[in-house]
Amino acid sequence: MTRLDRSLIAGLPPFQGMTPSDLDRLIKQASSLRVSKNYEIFEQEAEAHLFFLLLDGHVRVVKTTPDGQQVIVRYISPGELMGIAQALGRKIYPASAIAAVDCVVLSWPNSLWAEFVGAFPSFGINTYKTVGDRLQDAQTRVVEMSTEQVEQRVAHALLRLSRQNGKKTDHGILIDFPISRQDIAEMTGTTLHTVSRLLTAWEGKGVVASGRQKVTVVEPHRLLTLAEGGEGR
Repeated sequence: MTRLDRSLIAGLPPFQGMTPSDLDRLIKQASSLRVSKNYEIFEQEAEAHLFFLLLDGHVRVVKTTPDGQQVIVRYISPGELMGIAQALGRKIYPASAIAAVDCVVLSWPNSLWAEFVGAFPSFGINTYKTVGDRLQDAQTRVVEMSTEQVEQRVAHALLRLSRQNGKKTDHGILIDFPISRQDIAEMTGTTLHTVSRLLTAWEGKGVVASGRQKVTVVEPHRLLTLAEGGEGR
């Protein structure tokens, strides 16, 4: 990927409303990188020299707590920016980004951030909307962790992933990247044993289907009922 064309970013959420000449200017200053599965794109607490756009693949954002526990904060899908510490007023990355599958990313130097925001108003508007959406998502998860039973938290996590990264199949909505039961446990503040127990029970009821690093939501409405603490628990 030595030559980059504006078609790579045209129509993606951060760049909506931008003219072809604006896109050309942006893409000209980008670098491309292929990232292998499980490779760390940037590390928590490292100085933020670059910001990134995911073109292909899926990336998990992982936060390590002071006591060494790892928490999966979110998954990044194609077309999303990541590593945007500048938008948060930070000079270091608040979490690590790890390729969940083989990925292709674009990167720009952080020194260009202020220039892009100033020169391309739609870029700034779209980017800060993304930040707002992620903060809202984080607040929702804090409320879930504080007020919900573990069964509800796991159900909400699967619903969220199926909405953000779901692929319709003959059997239901497949979460379209490898995800393990340990990953789900880290997302929901519980244990591998608890997640395994819940998924096994839900499989027996026909609500979900799971295999090796695969989860399909077979009956979303029933999973929503579980998430809301209703019948079928």
